[in-house]
Amino acid sequence: MLLGNKSSAVDWLIVGLGNPGEKYEHTRHNMGFLTVDLLAQRQGVKLNRVKFKAAYNVMDFAGAKCLVMKPQTYMNLSGEAVREAAQFYKIPAGRVLVIYDDVSLPVGKLRVRPSGSAGGHNGIKNIIAHLGTQEFPRIKIGTGAPGEGGDMIDWVIGVPSQGERKALAETFDRAIEAAERIVTDGCQKAMNEFN
Repeated sequence: MLLGNKSSAVDWLIVGLGNPGEKYEHTRHNMGFLTVDLLAQRQGVKLNRVKFKAAYNVMDFAGAKCLVMKPQTYMNLSGEAVREAAQFYKIPAGRVLVIYDDVSLPVGKLRVRPSGSAGGHNGIKNIIAHLGTQEFPRIKIGTGAPGEGGDMIDWVIGVPSQGERKALAETFDRAIEAAERIVTDGCQKAMNEFN
């Protein structure tokens, strides 16, 4: 195996969850993709490398070398890409930061967690299965839930309203700040500041 020199090349894995393809580009389920796209744009980097079943690039962020990725496996199989990259670079689960949508939070609400269950999110469920642990930090971006009798699948693959998009744009900024705080000072300080 050719792992030797690569093992210290990356300090953190920052994963934005979503579904690939134009059809899903601006949907509620793609909050993670949209956040890491903005992060990459601000760093002057494109997530245009393809490996580990993901679109990714390596960048300096918050004083660390971070591999920022968007799994291209579709949401339910996100763990495959995360596991491949984490194994290749020997990144422990505690340094795999996942950013994703959460229907249990109001639109635009941000929540930082150091670990926990999948909470019904299939992407997180798959990452837990592939990493073999729930002990990885995450940033949840609230998308709200459908009203009474509304279909959850239609909701998450639906496009937020104009008002929701405005609130979410500000949340992406805060999510990037929270990611920076997690990388530099740890999850607890980020929770104190952003929850």
